[in-house]
Amino acid sequence: MSIILGLKVMISLGAFLGAILATIAVLIIASMQGRMTTSSLILSGTVVNALFLAFSNFIISVGANADSVMTIKFWTMGSLAGTSWADLVLPTIVVGMAFLFFSTQYRVFNAMMMGDEAALTLGIPLRFYWYLYVTMVAVLTAVLVATCGIIGFVGLITPHLARGLVGTNYRRLFPVATLLGALFVIWADVLSRIIIPNAELPIGIFTALVGAPFFIYIVGGRRREVRV
Repeated sequence: MSIILGLKVMISLGAFLGAILATIAVLIIASMQGRMTTSSLILSGTVVNALFLAFSNFIISVGANADSVMTIKFWTMGSLAGTSWADLVLPTIVVGMAFLFFSTQYRVFNAMMMGDEAALTLGIPLRFYWYLYVTMVAVLTAVLVATCGIIGFVGLITPHLARGLVGTNYRRLFPVATLLGALFVIWADVLSRIIIPNAELPIGIFTALVGAPFFIYIVGGRRREVRV
């Protein structure tokens, strides 16, 4: 909506409000049966994503002109082409603060990895931290998406690679995963600019081409572990 109306300053605010609204919708739908599970979160996320995508396509078809359509198309596939140094001030501040905060939370993450009962036994208020982390991730995602568009699968690929390198201790895992994520996006941007001569491939397409097979590999690996 902000792109169609030409209100660039409202894109960040619109992305933030959209992220918060989507997060609330996912949490409400996922908790309808009482206890939230990974499966319910994934299914509710799929439903909310389809709903928001339909709403976005409706706005585009009704009110967008040719320039807005091209901008939205490139933005939804992710790109750093139109990003200037001035656009990076807010993301740098937000990412830096989030990195410092989450770097101090490794004890909580490690306890959560042990299971809900173990974490509660250690005196960790799971519900409080869960909602706190989800809200912070929603804010962080909104700021980054407003800057470079939707670049998918980065948060799927790099944590698994980092876990294979340094193990499951979040004191080491979090900074390594953050570094790998930054390097992955940089090299994805480089490759997207040189794969097709005289043209630039949106980063989101490249990361999807890499991330989809990686996701299939992860699912296949987990099924093999269950069978064993």
